[in-house]
Amino acid sequence: MQRFHTVLASVFLFLTPPLAAQDLRVLTSFPLDVSDAYVAMWDRIAPDAGIRVLNKNTVAGINEILRGNSRGFDVFWASSPEAFELLSRNNSFMDGAVCGADGPGAVEPFALSSVGWARRSDSSMFMPADWNDLLKPMYRDQVAMARPARSGTTHMMVEQLLLVRGWDDGWAYLLELAGNLSTLTARSYGVPDGVKNRRFEIGLTIDFLAQAQRDVVDFRYGRPIVLAAAQIGILKGGASLDKACDFVRMVLSREGQLALLSPEIARIPYDAAVRAEVKDQLPDGIAEALQLSWLDYDAQMTSDRYWAVNTLFDLLIAEPLVMRRDLWRRLYALEGRAGEGELRRLRKLLITMPVSQEKAVAATVGVEAGHGANAVVDTAMLEPQVVTQWRDLGNDLLQQVDQGLHRLEARFYE
Repeated sequence: MQRFHTVLASVFLFLTPPLAAQDLRVLTSFPLDVSDAYVAMWDRIAPDAGIRVLNKNTVAGINEILRGNSRGFDVFWASSPEAFELLSRNNSFMDGAVCGADGPGAVEPFALSSVGWARRSDSSMFMPADWNDLLKPMYRDQVAMARPARSGTTHMMVEQLLLVRGWDDGWAYLLELAGNLSTLTARSYGVPDGVKNRRFEIGLTIDFLAQAQRDVVDFRYGRPIVLAAAQIGILKGGASLDKACDFVRMVLSREGQLALLSPEIARIPYDAAVRAEVKDQLPDGIAEALQLSWLDYDAQMTSDRYWAVNTLFDLLIAEPLVMRRDLWRRLYALEGRAGEGELRRLRKLLITMPVSQEKAVAATVGVEAGHGANAVVDTAMLEPQVVTQWRDLGNDLLQQVDQGLHRLEARFYE
């Protein structure tokens, strides 16, 4: 058995000779705690079949396959619904009946997840009760999240807000939340780790990353709960089709589903019979949500604007985070002193998304239409003039707020 992770492993795989046909190759966005548990299960079930696992973030994994799956991965395994939608549109998966009439399909859901926030169990800070609580003054410089361009689970979080609140109101929330952000972590795993290590008080994250540290971290689901299915798929271009079918069959088996409940994985089984069997072990809020009519995550809509949403978050929140955070601080300081009408006008500018959903979809369609076998598809692949225009629109709004605040500050702080 051989497993690979980190950039050095990625380079090494490029340099190694072709793997033997019996070696199963798995590309996943999951952390090692997840993949190692299933590798161990595979070694026990199929001791003579080698397996190699490459752990990459979601965007890098999508890139790997869209470039043509040159390293011949057999299985793609991730939480991001958009990843599977985008790869399906690219015809990257085998046909549905690849494993036979009685076998799993080419793409199968295997776990359910939703998003919310985490706080240390011993924290003296009030646990937010809902999404709007996170905008309160007590949380200024206390909240962290990852960049959606580096984290498929954070992209799900951003899109959940856009799906539930709508394009303009969802972005208004995120742009106001930026005023309370202390940092944007490089990876999704960094959020619960940062909470655990006291780098910040509140971390916006997905359930399983927080639940895996439940000994020191409390997690609360954001309402309404929007459940998204993590999936596993059999790719075209692999060399071990039979083993790929066996691996997917293992993940979907009762043993594979029950393994999701282990403390280091802490995921919700997709199989309804298994969920019923272990209902007392499910996280608070999920058992109730599963009995009601929960909201499904619309992966088709979110995929239509995938690259644009990641780019807009970077241009309007990540790049100008320090300035945006300072503008919110200055605006709050003037409340109760300056005229309410002028403050409302400046606040409106701070929460305005200058790009329509229609333009975001059009820009993403342009990226998908333009990728080729040798192209690196990422958020930087939007047309350069589009990125420049969007950056300029965002900066213009911030400059208008800055100038308006300077005028008010000159009047009230003389």
